[in-house]
Amino acid sequence: MLKKISKYWWCQLLGWFTYFVINVFLAYSFMKKVDHNDVINLIYVIIFGLAGTHLYRLIIRRNNWVQYSFDQLIILFFAGVIGIGVFMTLGVTVCITLNPSQFAPPADLQEFMNLFSESLSQDGLKSLLGMMAISTTWLLIYFAWHYVERNRNSQVNQLKLESTVKELELKTIKAQLNPHFIFNALNSIRALVDENPQRARTAITELSNILRSSMATEKVETVSLEAELNIVKDYLALETIRFEERLKVQYLIDPATLELPIPPMMLQTLVENAIKHGISRQIHGGEVVISSRLVELNHVLTIRNTGQLHPNRATAGDGHGFGLQSTRQRLSLLFGNRASFDIYNDDAAHVEARVQMPVV
Repeated sequence: MLKKISKYWWCQLLGWFTYFVINVFLAYSFMKKVDHNDVINLIYVIIFGLAGTHLYRLIIRRNNWVQYSFDQLIILFFAGVIGIGVFMTLGVTVCITLNPSQFAPPADLQEFMNLFSESLSQDGLKSLLGMMAISTTWLLIYFAWHYVERNRNSQVNQLKLESTVKELELKTIKAQLNPHFIFNALNSIRALVDENPQRARTAITELSNILRSSMATEKVETVSLEAELNIVKDYLALETIRFEERLKVQYLIDPATLELPIPPMMLQTLVENAIKHGISRQIHGGEVVISSRLVELNHVLTIRNTGQLHPNRATAGDGHGFGLQSTRQRLSLLFGNRASFDIYNDDAAHVEARVQMPVV
């Protein structure tokens, strides 16, 4: 039964009960007694205070007050202070007038109106100011509560929106990466069809394995380095068919990093970039060295290949190719500014791409 009571009613009941206890306590502290009529009048105040504030809440909720501007809310606030104050004053005065312990019961309506007018003329202003003070306190608490609640909900909604946008961006990047890889792989296979059909068939089988593996990563934001390396090894086996002795591959992998998470297809994209813009442009080919190690609390992944960056892309971070842009985007989306990506000329004959990610 208690679970069905809303948070609003819990606050109303507890708030007015606290108001009752404080007034009784203060009356006893100063007067050393609690007058029966004072308790009755206090109950009248609580009844009409509860009714007036609840009626005000119903009216403003029905008119969707949360959409109002700040100026409109100020007007709404003062209208509430006056309206609830008048309602409480009139209600309490009527009950006091009809209370036989304070006034003789009126014989007719005319006598009731006379007693009511007399009561208002004597204590009306004082009573109204007191009721307005009560309604002001209630409204300040009510508006402050909703202000905090609206800010909290706004922050939660903003985080949900950012999460959704992040997810959509990751899916978009993945959708762009796969066709990029497929077209390059198909070009490699096409070069083998006439020259060596048997090797072309082998290459098609390897491409099938790569696509199967890459499709399995579509639904995840990260994969283990070991799973990504398996895709890269298939890809390099495919490229070795085309480059033969011109392509040499070396792996320097710390076993402790094999289970660490990395963005899917990121390593494959960087290796592909190294071959396309490095090895393929060298008459005698070259070497690709893939390294993975732990440096303090960071996972450092490097791809070093024979070749040189174009002069206007030779400084760290100046690579503008699709694969490099997508790598930066994905690292930023997944790790924020805790991850970094650089590509630079390591010496006069080699280029190095370096990815640093936090160990999650």
